[in-house]
Amino acid sequence: MFKKKHHKISYSQSGEDLIIQFIFNALGVKKPTYIDIGAHHPFYLSNTAIFYKKGCCGICVEPDPYLFKYIKKNRKNDICLNIGIGGKASEEADFYMMSAPTLNTFSKEDALNYEKNSNYKINKVIKLPLQDINCIFESYLNGHPDFVNIDVEGLDFEILKSLDFERFRPSVLCIETLKFIRDGVEEKDQILINFVIEQGYMVYADTYMNTIFVNEDDWKRRSGI
Repeated sequence: MFKKKHHKISYSQSGEDLIIQFIFNALGVKKPTYIDIGAHHPFYLSNTAIFYKKGCCGICVEPDPYLFKYIKKNRKNDICLNIGIGGKASEEADFYMMSAPTLNTFSKEDALNYEKNSNYKINKVIKLPLQDINCIFESYLNGHPDFVNIDVEGLDFEILKSLDFERFRPSVLCIETLKFIRDGVEEKDQILINFVIEQGYMVYADTYMNTIFVNEDDWKRRSGI
């Protein structure tokens, strides 16, 4: 007699969404709100799609105009913004569209590094506005989201440094912490990791590509410490 198999669906690159879902279950948050900065795709390699599928909603930020149209079409219950998020707001900034869309970036340094040290090329440079993350929270959210996902190729740390942690303290952060040096050479961004820890977060999990942080106060309240 065959037993029914139990399985879980993940949309993330390395199961990050299932880890984050487990955290929110432990925290007693049934429908977390989120902001996905550098959303890329509505479902493929998405750390927020699993929550959208469960009826949650939030904000998807995607500067690539082609990817943005597809996200907006398929994530109708989310607020979708065709802008960039940076350390400083700007009416116009250069956005480098790479031969691999997952590497698109506002960082000229990163774009040139990809061209110099890999087979990836800059296909196009377009102008887009950059917005401050705190302004996004103020404009579109009542307070802060429960979950912040950041994957922006080069500006992750700048965004985090600009985030007002005194006012906004998301329960969970998922950040790409693997830096590309050259083909075959990568390293973890320990400076970024240490910065987030200094803001009162603990490293809950690391999937090599991404690090998942949990607000220590929220976790202590959950465990009754």
